Amino acid sequence: MLRNKKLAILMTLALIAPMILAACGATPEPERIVETVVVEQTKIVEKEGEVQTIVETVVETVEVEKEVQVEVEVEVTPTPEPVERMGGWLDMIVFLEEPSDEAAVTRLGVGEMDVYAYDIANADLYQTVQGMDDLSYTFSYGSYRELTFNPAPVEGDLNPFTSPKLREAFHWLVDREYIVQEIYGGLARARYTLLNTVFPDYAKLAGPIREQELKYAHDPEKAREIITAEMEAMGAELVDGKWVYEGEPVDIIFIIRTEDKRREIGDYVANLLEEVGFTVDRQYKTGAEASVLWVQSDPYEGLWHLYTAGWGANFINRDLATNFEFFFTPRGYALPLWQAYTPSEALDTCSDRLNRNDFTSLDERQALMAECLPLSMEDAVRVFLVDESSFVARRNETEVTSDLAAAVAGARMNPFTMRFVDEVGGAMTVGMPSILTNPWNPVGGSNWLYDAAVQRACQDYGMQVDPFTGLRSPQRIERAEVTLVEGLPAGRGGESEDWLSIEYVPEIVVPDDAWVDWDVENEVFITAAEKYTETATALQKTVVYYPPELYQTTWHDGSPFSVGDIVMNMIMFFATGKEGSPIYDASVAADLQADMASLKGFRIVSTDPLVIETYQDNYNVEAELIDQNTEATWYPTVGESYQYGTGGWHSIGVGVRAEETQELAFTSAKSTELEVDWMNYIGGPSLEILAGHLISATEESWIPFEPTLGQFVTGEEATQRWANYSEWYDRYGHFWIGTGPYYLSGVFPVEGTVIAKQNPAYIDRADRWSGYTTPKIAEVEMDGPGRVTIGEEAVYDLYITFQGEPYPLDELDFVSYLVLDATGAPALSGTAEPVEDGLYQITLSAEQTADLVSGANKIEAVVVSKAVAIPSSVSFEFVTQ
Repeated sequence: MLRNKKLAILMTLALIAPMILAACGATPEPERIVETVVVEQTKIVEKEGEVQTIVETVVETVEVEKEVQVEVEVEVTPTPEPVERMGGWLDMIVFLEEPSDEAAVTRLGVGEMDVYAYDIANADLYQTVQGMDDLSYTFSYGSYRELTFNPAPVEGDLNPFTSPKLREAFHWLVDREYIVQEIYGGLARARYTLLNTVFPDYAKLAGPIREQELKYAHDPEKAREIITAEMEAMGAELVDGKWVYEGEPVDIIFIIRTEDKRREIGDYVANLLEEVGFTVDRQYKTGAEASVLWVQSDPYEGLWHLYTAGWGANFINRDLATNFEFFFTPRGYALPLWQAYTPSEALDTCSDRLNRNDFTSLDERQALMAECLPLSMEDAVRVFLVDESSFVARRNETEVTSDLAAAVAGARMNPFTMRFVDEVGGAMTVGMPSILTNPWNPVGGSNWLYDAAVQRACQDYGMQVDPFTGLRSPQRIERAEVTLVEGLPAGRGGESEDWLSIEYVPEIVVPDDAWVDWDVENEVFITAAEKYTETATALQKTVVYYPPELYQTTWHDGSPFSVGDIVMNMIMFFATGKEGSPIYDASVAADLQADMASLKGFRIVSTDPLVIETYQDNYNVEAELIDQNTEATWYPTVGESYQYGTGGWHSIGVGVRAEETQELAFTSAKSTELEVDWMNYIGGPSLEILAGHLISATEESWIPFEPTLGQFVTGEEATQRWANYSEWYDRYGHFWIGTGPYYLSGVFPVEGTVIAKQNPAYIDRADRWSGYTTPKIAEVEMDGPGRVTIGEEAVYDLYITFQGEPYPLDELDFVSYLVLDATGAPALSGTAEPVEDGLYQITLSAEQTADLVSGANKIEAVVVSKAVAIPSSVSFEFVTQ
């Protein structure tokens, strides 16, 4: 591999023949030398009739041009060698389990590990890593911690957390600033709501959020009063400082995670619980151990009451409106716990509307979110605590893409860019706190970040996610056309002109032949003409164009990608949630109903090249996000149908057969209901059951949902697919396949190790996504008057830079501000005005300052960039008089 070099070159410079230094882009001037020379001049003079010759010596200073040798340092950038590597840069990635972040840093230091992909929020370890010459680190801001309550009543026992008011009291009971400073050492931000404090929606809702933060400021006495009133109302009594119900202590079974700061958070909260009279059973567990209870158990059995939950964003989420649906309604997730949620009608309604983008303006959207915020705080099935400012540690010789929200483990792009610096090949060891935490299956398997990090290496996508902005770029698709009804608050979110076109029209009519529903008995799609009694319309139409080379893609078992894989994904969108279906799952039915209220239909316009139209009311405010809300690319990977993985029609089909016989279940909720194993494609008892169905499918050349899929899959393709899949299982001992840059070659649950190897058949070159380096996070300073006379104008300057240079105005989205009065309450808000690159101004008019009272105030500004989606903030205190 060629490297940039600095070449020292001796060059001859002359005025008559100047040399142009093309490598430097400059022409050096010939050197002019000032010299003192002796010149003899001869004069003929007459003196008293005589002619005399006189030789005079004259000293003159003259400029002469000389040919000199000058050493010029020229920086030459050689043309890079073409990269022929297909698939991943690495030959092999070894994922291993390391629960201790301290041990992980030690192992990184001695070279036993190359990357610890999990984000660390430990101030002491941060200082340690800073002092280690062999290690580097990157920051991310998408991990957060909260308390998850089990709200389900338990027959014959008292679960205090069935009371929303008692749960709500925890907002006042917990001191979030204590957690930030004493537990995290400052590497966190206090968080009160379900909105990430560093994502764009937080800045847009600064006022309503601030109201909630003030309302729920730490007040332990108020919390105690509410808890006492609620416990007494439920029939408990306080005896010698301990709550007793029907003669027995009220025990709180508290699951406390051990791998990170949640152990300290758990102990802190447990102490608070004991102080207000509860008896606490502290159950310290790893992620895998905890999952058996909070994820898999029936909440009505009362096997646990409280859990130190943690979440990590999969990317920078530019639209957090769907968080209400996910975190507070049964539609959010097909797990037993979620099915026990009973939100108020008001919370349920506004959550549903936000999830479906049921609004006609951005102002209406903001109003709906502001309406949902207090309702979610009162419901409090989860109490958010902190957003972590965490870092990922790695060895210097490694190169990784770190998403600003999802870090390394959660970055969709990372498997495509991970490598050793200036090297092709090699084996990289990547550590994480847990491996193989929950069963893997694409439809309803593990949602753990640790598992997803491995899965991402094996799968591909219709769209790629920018790790700094959260915007999308084509991965497998070629281009897209988005048509919107006129007047909708939607448009382009970034620079996507080359692959995305947008059009606004008065009306979008759903064509009669669009597929809008699924006939579970006859296994055929129901068309718009068959279902709708009148012409159906939609708010958004998306047309996705795939390139002809799509069909050069192969599954890891060697099976060529086909349109059948797309159609299977479309069928599975309906099949698990439709009552009467042989694979019906009650836990996903409500979610399907909500999706069908928005999805108006879809159709395959052409199979070669593949062109798909999707009609929906759940439009995207930013049109590029076509794989958000309803999955408009329909690529068979993480989306609506396959929540947690990827799969071909045959690999999904094996699971369908096991579901139909009720030997296994795709989701944890259904496995609990049927008392069968949660389907696992990579280990455990599931393998033998799935292997039996693979044998049967191979013997039959079986095509799932044959009345429909049989129109797109030939008998010859089916025979070849089953043969390939059988050979794959015989060779690797598992059923996990994808189309990504790596394939899963070894699974070792006992050792806590998974091995992924490079896929040389991958369709893209290894360097396709190279070039993502330092995110352009703005640095902000504010200056202005420290004293303001009430009723007079005040102007504040905001200096916005990146690496010391002014931030270009055209790269900034907006700058908002909020003025807090002497009581800490929001008093004024607005947007700053741009002046020039690197400078915005906030002007408080005389009329505005007239509304302030005497005392100390604070002005907070938030800068939102187009180059990165993480806002920057600054505050300034001033006195009014």
